[in-house]
Amino acid sequence: MKSIHFVGVGGIGMSGLAAAAADLGFEVSGSDRAANRPENRALFSALASQGVVIYPQDGSRYASGNMPDMLVYSTAIEEDNPDFKGATGVSRMHRAELLGFLLDRFGRKSIAVTGSCGKSTVSCYLTEALCNAGSDPVMLAGALAKRFRTPGNAGNYRSGKGEYLVFEADESDKSLLKYGADYAMILNIGTDHYDKAELVDVFARFLHSIRLGAVMTSEVYEALQGKLPPDLPVSVVYPDFAEGEKYTLQNYTAVAGSGAKAVFAGSPEIALPANGRHSAVNALCIKAMMEMLGFEAQSALEALCRFEGVWRRDDFAGKNSRGAMVFDDYAHNPEKILSCLRGMRERVNGRIFAVFQPHGYGPFGFMENTLFEYMDKFLSVEDRFIVMEPYYAGGTSSFSPKAVDVVAKWQSCAACGKERFMTMPDRETLSGYLDRETGADDIIVIMGARDNSLSDYAASLTVMK
Repeated sequence: MKSIHFVGVGGIGMSGLAAAAADLGFEVSGSDRAANRPENRALFSALASQGVVIYPQDGSRYASGNMPDMLVYSTAIEEDNPDFKGATGVSRMHRAELLGFLLDRFGRKSIAVTGSCGKSTVSCYLTEALCNAGSDPVMLAGALAKRFRTPGNAGNYRSGKGEYLVFEADESDKSLLKYGADYAMILNIGTDHYDKAELVDVFARFLHSIRLGAVMTSEVYEALQGKLPPDLPVSVVYPDFAEGEKYTLQNYTAVAGSGAKAVFAGSPEIALPANGRHSAVNALCIKAMMEMLGFEAQSALEALCRFEGVWRRDDFAGKNSRGAMVFDDYAHNPEKILSCLRGMRERVNGRIFAVFQPHGYGPFGFMENTLFEYMDKFLSVEDRFIVMEPYYAGGTSSFSPKAVDVVAKWQSCAACGKERFMTMPDRETLSGYLDRETGADDIIVIMGARDNSLSDYAASLTVMK
């Protein structure tokens, strides 16, 4: 196999794979229906700099008759896609199968990072920590690490010459069952794509393909009891201030507007590079993995204190005309949204104006009940949770449920303050509302996945850094 064509190359996982394949010397091309959208310009420009030839998703890649050796696709690609129709006779490979193939080609000690929440951020954070500790890892992540972003690199792939390769393992479509790894991190078990019992089974099966060791939180460890491989070394992280355990978050302190500090078992207090108790737990998981890899505890601890962050994760966009802080975040399932907003609560004494655009009608329907339960308990009477119409990226969709219908249901079921739940017909109306209603003590959070224009929209609300 010499040439590979990626259908939907602009996807956050697909673009990283394309960059990795190009780095390994393959002839790489790709198509995407969103290739010409201005919010995606930086990503496609970086891919072009890395040698990936970009085509419209209309089958024109095959017009010359020069067919690729392999067509790579993701679960999101429909069978009637023009690239499938145009590439008659070309072999197909799911992106997870290609990932397994590339892992073998790299020949490094591989570290798979998975879980319902946080795996993209932790993949980037672990990679940076390894760099800080003197290693030179390869990285394949489902997010854009700020430290690795340049005009010629989107930030979800890092080329390296060290012995480790850090990659994100996707549980959403169970594709992580198509490959193995030397080490694994399982951060949590939530409700995003299917129920918890099924996810427990998926993670248990995945662990049977791990060769050298695994790190997991106590939540995961307890859920997998009786299903763990008997000979696999496992380090367990206890996030709930447990006493006497090797990997324990013993204290977490947040001060509004000025960051957070944490104490891990047997360690001095350290300043964390991000707000939110979930960030402290992520850091503790990374410390446990680095020690499993052979790094000294102090070296791992020092490496954790420096992390430049990830694009669209807890990203400060600036302040609006009323002085309210505006943040941009990729949070898109109930657990991620709740963790994001808890971190925001640490920063301000005022109200939270949370704006959420679901990343599709199907995911919105799956999560609507759980999301309401979380928000109904979390939101104060003065907070506002504003749901926009789900993002539509093309392809098949029932266009249901509508935001207005879900919000009406939530309002009728709210324990108190039905006005906490709102929807807006468009972003222009939303901008006017936020400009009128917010104050200097408040915080605005723009949340949602897949639609990169959300980042531009967050920036449009601001007038100062």
